[in-house]
Amino acid sequence: MMEITRCPSTLNEGFSTYSPVALKNLFAGKKVSHILPYDSPEKNEADNELFIENVEHISISGVQEKEVCVIEKGVIRLSEKGEQSTHILKPIPLSRLKRVKEIPANENLTMQIASQVYGIETAANGLCFFKTGEPAYVTKRFDVDAKKGKLRKEDFSSLAGVMPINAGSNYKYEYSYEEIAELIRRFVPAWRIEMEKFYKMVLFNFLFSNGDAHLKNFSVIETTKGDFRLAPAYDLLNTHLHVDDTDFALSRGLFREGAKSEFLKYNGKANGRSFEEFGRRIGIGEKRIAEILQQFSAIYPQTEELINASFLLPDTKKTYTSEYRQRRNRLLDTK
Repeated sequence: MMEITRCPSTLNEGFSTYSPVALKNLFAGKKVSHILPYDSPEKNEADNELFIENVEHISISGVQEKEVCVIEKGVIRLSEKGEQSTHILKPIPLSRLKRVKEIPANENLTMQIASQVYGIETAANGLCFFKTGEPAYVTKRFDVDAKKGKLRKEDFSSLAGVMPINAGSNYKYEYSYEEIAELIRRFVPAWRIEMEKFYKMVLFNFLFSNGDAHLKNFSVIETTKGDFRLAPAYDLLNTHLHVDDTDFALSRGLFREGAKSEFLKYNGKANGRSFEEFGRRIGIGEKRIAEILQQFSAIYPQTEELINASFLLPDTKKTYTSEYRQRRNRLLDTK
C-alpha cells in the first residue's frame, strides 16, 4: 500500500487519509477509511464475482464500470440488492485505454479543479484504495437525499427523446451544445441562472480536454419546489490522456450547424471567438460572456498546484499541464 501524504479527495497536503473538509463533503462528516475492504477485482476472483453481481442491479449512464455503495461503520462497502446506495465506486476500467490505471486519479483531479478553482458545483468525490493498492474513484450520489430518499433526475438524452431504438447506437453523441441549451430553456424554470452554469461547464470541458461530455453526462435534478435545475457536474476528466478524441463529444460541437459554422477557427476548431458566439446564442449577455471568458482564460496558480499534488504519475502531470495550457491559448484567441 502506498503512503498517503495528501488528502485523497481535496489533494491538500499533510493528510494521511481524508481531510475534515473531505469527510464533510463526501461522507456527511463521518470518519471513513480510504481503504476498501476488498482486493482489486482483477486480483481476486471472489471479489471480482461480487463486483460483477453489484454492477448488474444499477442503471446509471456512462461507460466506466460503476458499483453502488453505502457507508457502514466507517467503511465503504458494496450495497446489497434492494439496499439504497449513497455512493458510486469506479474501479480502474478493464480496458486497453492508454494510461488506464490513472483514470481514477484523472477524474478526481479534474473534478477538484472544477470545484476549487472555477467554482463549478460538482458531485463530491475522492479516491479510495483496494487492499491490494489499486485506486478507485468514489463519488457521493447527488440524486439521493438523506431525508427525502431518491430524487428525480433526468439526463439530456431522455429530455431530448433520443435513445438507441430511435437514434441508433451513437444516440448520445448526435447533438450540439446549442441544442442542449434549448432543452434547458424548455425544461428548467430558472433557465437564465442555470444557463450560465451550463456555459461554464462547456467551457471547462473544452479547457480541460474532456472529449466525452455527451448527452448522458448532463442532467437535471429535482429541487425542493418540485421543479428542476441543472445537476452538479459529474464524469469530468481529461479524456485526451486516454484516447485520441476530438474537442467535443457531441458530433455537431458547439453549434447547431456543426462544422459548417463560420465561428470556428483552427481548421474548423473552436477558440475564444467561438465561445463568444456560443454564449450569445444561448442567451447570455455580452458583459457576462466577457466576464466568464476572462475567468476561464486567466491563470490561477492553484490549477497547476492541484495537478502537481494529484495522484497522477509525473509524466502524466506534465501532459495534463501542457494540454491545459494549449487549450487556454485557444480561448485567448478571439479573432
